[in-house]
Amino acid sequence: LLALAAFFAGLVDAVMGGGGLVQIPALLTLLPAAAPAALLGTNKLASSVGTAGAAFTYGRSFRPPWRMIAPGLLLAFAGSALGATVAVALPMELLRKALPFVLALLLVGNGNAQLGLEHAPTRTAGARTWIASVGAALIGFYDGLLGPGTGVFLKLLYVRFLGFGFLNAAAPAKLTNLASNLGGVLVFAHAGQLLWSLGLAMAVANWAGGQVGARLALRQGNRFLRLAFLVVVAALILKTGWDAYGPR
Repeated sequence: LLALAAFFAGLVDAVMGGGGLVQIPALLTLLPAAAPAALLGTNKLASSVGTAGAAFTYGRSFRPPWRMIAPGLLLAFAGSALGATVAVALPMELLRKALPFVLALLLVGNGNAQLGLEHAPTRTAGARTWIASVGAALIGFYDGLLGPGTGVFLKLLYVRFLGFGFLNAAAPAKLTNLASNLGGVLVFAHAGQLLWSLGLAMAVANWAGGQVGARLALRQGNRFLRLAFLVVVAALILKTGWDAYGPR
C-alpha cells in the first residue's frame, strides 16, 4: 500500500508538486505507532529519488538556468536542514493552523488565466537570481519543517515572481526541491529518524511515478500544468484545513 501511495505521490509531484499530500498521510495512517519525525524523514528519502528522476527528465527538454539557480540550491539545502532540526524538536501546531490561509491567498493571487502559459522572464538576471535564492531558502526551511506543497510553492516562485512558463519552471523547481529534500534527509538520518528499508522501497515506486508524471506534463503542456496547479492548491487547502481544524 505504501509503494502504491509512493507511486501516485511521485506522479502528482512531478506534474505540479504536492506529492506529500499523498505520501505523508499514507505513512501516518499505515504506521500509526511510528514517531512522526521518522515518517517525515522516510517521506523525504522517498521523495528525493522521485524528484531527482523528474528533474533529469524535465532538464533534458528544458535546460535549467544553472547560473540563476545555483545559489538557491545551496540555500534550499541549508534552509531545509534548519527546518528539519526545528521539526525534530518543536510542535508545529501554529504553522499547521496558518498554512490553509497562506495557500488560499496563493490561489487568489494566481487567478490570472494566462499566468504560466508563456515563458517571458521578468526583471534583470541579477534580480532573478536574488529572488530565486531568497525564495529557495524560505521554501527550503518550510520543506524541512513541515513539507506538503513544497513543489507547488517552488513552481509558484518561478511562475508568479519570475515570469517563467510552467514547463520552463519545472526543472529549476525540481532541482531546488531535490536540494531541500537532501538537506532534510541528512538531518533526519543524523537524528536516527529514518526508516531506511521502507524509505528505499518507497523511493523506487516514487521514482517510477515521477517518470510517468514528468512525461505526461511534457506531452500535455502549460495549460494542463496550470489546471493541475489550481487543482493541487485547492486540494492542499482542503487537506491542510482539515488537518488543522477538523475533528481529532
